[in-house]
Amino acid sequence: MLDRLAPAVFVFLWSTGWIVAKYAAAHADPITFLAARHALAAIAFAGVAVVVGASWPKTSRQFGHALFSGVFLHGLYLAGVWYAIGQGVPAGLSGVIAGLQPLLTAMVAPLFLSERLGPIQKAGLGLGFAGILIAISPQLLDIAEHGLEGLALPVIINLVAMFSVTYGTLYQKQHLQQGDLLSIASLQFVGALIVTLPLALLLEDLRFDWTMQAVAAMAWSVIGISMGAVALLLYLIRRGQVSRAASLIYLMPPTVAIEAAILFGEPLTPPMVIGTIIVVAGVWMVNRKAARPEASEAQ
Repeated sequence: MLDRLAPAVFVFLWSTGWIVAKYAAAHADPITFLAARHALAAIAFAGVAVVVGASWPKTSRQFGHALFSGVFLHGLYLAGVWYAIGQGVPAGLSGVIAGLQPLLTAMVAPLFLSERLGPIQKAGLGLGFAGILIAISPQLLDIAEHGLEGLALPVIINLVAMFSVTYGTLYQKQHLQQGDLLSIASLQFVGALIVTLPLALLLEDLRFDWTMQAVAAMAWSVIGISMGAVALLLYLIRRGQVSRAASLIYLMPPTVAIEAAILFGEPLTPPMVIGTIIVVAGVWMVNRKAARPEASEAQ
């Protein structure tokens, strides 16, 4: 049952990160918000791990793997994306950059993990990326018309963030297949905090206004996203191919658009609707093909 529900629940929870970012932007500096979120998530995961008696890494090498993966999977990735958007990188362009992750993961997974995609999976990845381009084509046309003057560095940082989460995903699959996910997640958020706290101290004024909106955004970020979505992501990476898990990223921009339409009244354009249908078809192709060999191995 969890295997069937996990992808859909993960997509919903992870997509709310963009909604939270919109709410939080008016109440806190972005990297300051992330540093506090990582610290609270590390404490929350550690608390749950202690209560349920989860095992912790027994060697410094295992501790190091968990911390190191968190630097890339959460720390550099989220800091880069939030900083880039805060500096004015359009959400459409950021969505395209995020859409490169599944393609990049599929390209390098054979080198790191000896994972190979079948023809249907490869076609699904390509179809999913095409769907992303169609869905946000009005935003891309607007970017082409008005340009990206002064945004070269933030765009580069956004790209670095995409490479970071790709590497973190592969590292997770390669080095953290064993061990309790609760303790691993706690250490990963410590690794993320090691990155974001110095950046917040260096670049920001540590603004957090403690309004109800700011506290609610933080609470959902920790419980819904950092604990719920991240736990599911680690579970999906462990249970299947990293390319299969990464393909779910394609569903984020359409899902965020639907949520924004409901919460903020933002319009759903025909390209978004058409692109969403194509994206769903592409992700279905990737996951349908990947499920077969896993089922046969379990028998």
